[in-house]
This record gives sequence, structure tokens and C-alpha cells, in this order.
Amino acid sequence: MPFGTVQLNDGNKMPAIAFGTGSKWKGQDVTDYVSEAIEAGFSHIDTAQFYRNEDSVGAAIRQAGLSRSELFVTTKWSGLTSIRSAIEASLDKLDLKQVDLYLIHNPTFVKDLEKDWKEFERIKEDGLSKSIGVSNFDVELLRSLVRTADIKPAVNQILLHPYNYAENKELLEFCAGQGIVVEAYSSLTPITRHPGGPVDKALQDPAKRLGASPVQILLSWVKAKGVVIVTTSSTREHMEKYLAVGDLPDLTDEEIAAIDRAGAEGPSSSRWSTTEKLCIFLFCFQLICFLLLLYTCGWIHIPFLE
Repeated sequence: MPFGTVQLNDGNKMPAIAFGTGSKWKGQDVTDYVSEAIEAGFSHIDTAQFYRNEDSVGAAIRQAGLSRSELFVTTKWSGLTSIRSAIEASLDKLDLKQVDLYLIHNPTFVKDLEKDWKEFERIKEDGLSKSIGVSNFDVELLRSLVRTADIKPAVNQILLHPYNYAENKELLEFCAGQGIVVEAYSSLTPITRHPGGPVDKALQDPAKRLGASPVQILLSWVKAKGVVIVTTSSTREHMEKYLAVGDLPDLTDEEIAAIDRAGAEGPSSSRWSTTEKLCIFLFCFQLICFLLLLYTCGWIHIPFLE
């Protein structure tokens, strides 16, 4: 069946897959991409103060012409202004009276967790956001927050893929115990950043059995973990393939375990992708050439060349 909704601990519901506007979209006009995503079937749109594109997300929402209840909108406080100023500015840019979910984007923006969370609680109480949550919080931070909070965070959005699953198991278990829904971003990392790693092989058998792509199997793995997917694309074809994951039969326990084991082995060579290694090489090469130029001009001295 297609992707449905998940129940949040405050009684609200959230679509189990979201179209994200971060990553390469930061600072860009995403109107057309968000409009395309909505037309393809996404009903959950994820943005943030830091992405600097909330105004174009709002434009796409207006263009869609849907009733407010048909879309779930998430945005985040990214520490660029005070929390209250940020939510008010976000609502103005999105042209909304209320968002569905408001998150602390990263704990590095927090100066006083208890005080800042109280401000989030007031945002919920004042009706500026239906639900409130966090992003990139580890177990210790969540424990601290839960101890002092009057309203528990409904969501924790984290980086999650097979290569970092083992280190996040305790966090996932804690969230489950507290009724905190986990959202995952960058779950396609094994394919996009570490091609050729151990996970690639583990995706082959379920992809063949289900007639699906490795990308779809990775998203199915996230779904199997009970985690909400946050993904993005600039093409309608990819958007539709992501949404089609909701119609795929479930992975077997053996297939899930095989992906877990492959993820625990880590990328095949190193934590750097081929592209990243090439960029590092080119940077070092250019640096060496620059230093040699300075040496040739007599502007610097390099002892071992003299």
C-alpha cells in the first residue's frame, strides 16, 4: 500500500515520507521542484530557516491550490535569530498561520536546552506549530531534554543509513521507548557517497526479488526500521520511484539483517567517496603548484628545495 502516516506522541499524524529542500537546494528557488513533488504525490514538505528557501516553498504550496489539511509542512529553527523571531519569519515566508512540525535544527544552536525548549513549548501552545521536535540529537541530549520537558519532542530527525545504523541503534531504541518518531535524511549515502561498498551487494538480491532498484531497496530498509524517510530529487521520475517504495512488498528479516551486516562492515575502502578523494587531490595539487610559483618568484623559501 502507498506510504501512510505515523502517529506522533502528541496525537497528531505525520506522512511517512517527506520531500526535503535542504542539501543542494540551500539558497535556491525550489518552487518548481516542490510543485513537482506535490504533483507526484508528496504531501510532506521539509524545509528550514538555514535553507533560505522557505519563501519559494511557500510559493509552491500556494500554487498547488490544496487545502491546508492536505499538506504537512516542517521547518526548523537554525539559530540565525531568536526562536520566536524565527518561527514568525518562517510563517511569513511560507505564507502560513501554522506549520505542522517545528524542529530545533541542530543542538549546536542551543545555548540553554531547558530554556530553549520552553520556548518551543510556547510555540506549540500558541498554535504556531502543531508539533515540536528536534534534529541531530544524540541519546544523552534527548535524555536531558525528556527529563525537563513538559512536552516531549514528537520527532528526532537524524542522519541514518546502513553504514551508521549500528552507532544509532541505542538512539533508535531510546526514541521508540519514549514514543519519539525518528526521521532519516541522507539515507541513500551508501549509493551516492560510497558506491562499491559492502551494502551494494546486500541490496542486489532483494532488488532482483522485488523488481526494484537499489535506491528503492535502501528506502525500504529505512521503512523497515520504522523510520520516516526524508529524501529529495530534481526529477519527476525519481520522485515517483521514491513514492513507489510504499507499494513494494516488505523486505524479509533475512534481507534486512544482510543489509545491517553489510553496513557494519563500512564502506569498502575508506570514508571518502571517489569524488571527495578527487577533490582533495586537486586541492593539494593546486596548493603545491601555488607554493612552487611563490618559490620561483622568490617570495617564499622552501629549505629542502634550496
